[in-house]
Amino acid sequence: MGREEYETLTVRVQEGVAFVAIDHPPLNLFDGPLIADLDRFNTAVRADDAVRVVVFESADPEFFLGHGDMRLVSDPAAMREFIAGPGPALFQRYRSLAQVTIAKVTGRARGSGNEFLLTLDMRFAASGQAWFGQPEVSLGILPGGGGTQHLPRLVGRSRALEIILGSDLVDAETAQRYGLVNRSIPADELDGFVDRLALRIASYPWSAVAAAKKAVEAAALPFADGLTAEGELLWPLFTSPVAVGRFTDALAAGAQTHDGELDLEGLIGRELQPVACDATPATGSLGARSPRRDNDAGTEP
Repeated sequence: MGREEYETLTVRVQEGVAFVAIDHPPLNLFDGPLIADLDRFNTAVRADDAVRVVVFESADPEFFLGHGDMRLVSDPAAMREFIAGPGPALFQRYRSLAQVTIAKVTGRARGSGNEFLLTLDMRFAASGQAWFGQPEVSLGILPGGGGTQHLPRLVGRSRALEIILGSDLVDAETAQRYGLVNRSIPADELDGFVDRLALRIASYPWSAVAAAKKAVEAAALPFADGLTAEGELLWPLFTSPVAVGRFTDALAAGAQTHDGELDLEGLIGRELQPVACDATPATGSLGARSPRRDNDAGTEP
């Protein structure tokens, strides 16, 4: 796909992974310009088969992603503009992406910013340097964007009510314990851990990655229906040339032997070639950041 320009995002692509830095000072406010860029990026990456994993991070270590523009409540015209734009459908557009989506969180994620995180496949937080919150009830509304639906599914009813009704920040360690994030990781190890995970996923056969993601999504179905969906996704993979070739190569490299099975994961990583992405953009980037206009928290959406 062609090179895109964004006002609030910086995007680079490496070996099938799009690294997206949110760069919208002073707060990374979830306002009109950021919503517009996230919508445009979604459209671009949705059409790009060379990108298999998307990693979101922040250029500001204090703010990962802010709440929505408060003028949506105080100014009826701002709300009308929001409703007419891409905002209401944005979170579901990210939830439905075929690509694997991962957040690398440093700083504060509040309100709409936290709800955006909940639509992603995985979330990893910097220990002692990441916080999550839903302040809506303290302001007289409730979390939208699926917040009241995603949170109970992740952390359970009681903890979801604690987060929503308490309207306080949850630190990274508590977020891990509650299930809000996958892991809380020392800040100086976060980049290395998430980048390795993303590049490893992107190196695997896309047919298997996509099918596995769909199978996990089917867990929302009744159990018997989920098992049926899993089988329908699995059986075609057994006879695929990619799977046959990789199983054959793994056996030849020492899988199913005592020594090979002591570190099967390492053997696969060393001996099996990554599955190359097709038509990786020659520029190495889905997009660039356009020259920044002067922005503040009161910018019109």
